Amino acid sequence: MAGSKGIWKRAFTLALAGGLAFWATNFAISRTPIAAEYRAALSISYYPMLLESLIGGLIIGLCVSYCLLRFFDKIPGNGPILKSAFLSFIILILVTFLIGGPSAYFETNDIWRYFTIGTSFNIIRILALGIVVGYLYNEHISEVSK
Repeated sequence: MAGSKGIWKRAFTLALAGGLAFWATNFAISRTPIAAEYRAALSISYYPMLLESLIGGLIIGLCVSYCLLRFFDKIPGNGPILKSAFLSFIILILVTFLIGGPSAYFETNDIWRYFTIGTSFNIIRILALGIVVGYLYNEHISEVSK
């Protein structure tokens, strides 16, 4: 039971850092003209989008963090950053086909353009999340082993 609480505590810590990285990357992307065009095409309001990206980043961060902590030895890759990036890539595929594709299809006339833009944004945001989670995992393991 104590080990279960420990893994969740570490997962929440990593998820918070990853979620903030996701949000900060989203905020930086949102300041570009192409992001403004994307939001206009899909009728996305700016301030709710910022809040939604924070919540989404925390959820994705929690999924990546928990899986990294729980299944570290079973995840392909060398080192926590690559393993975290691998998990993030799996999440990217799910997000792309469950959210990105349908929103571009139903909301716009230029499906491929906005699907590509949205997917590009997600690649950058989710990769940033994965790198931060993997880096902090690496730092945490270094501290524990000292």
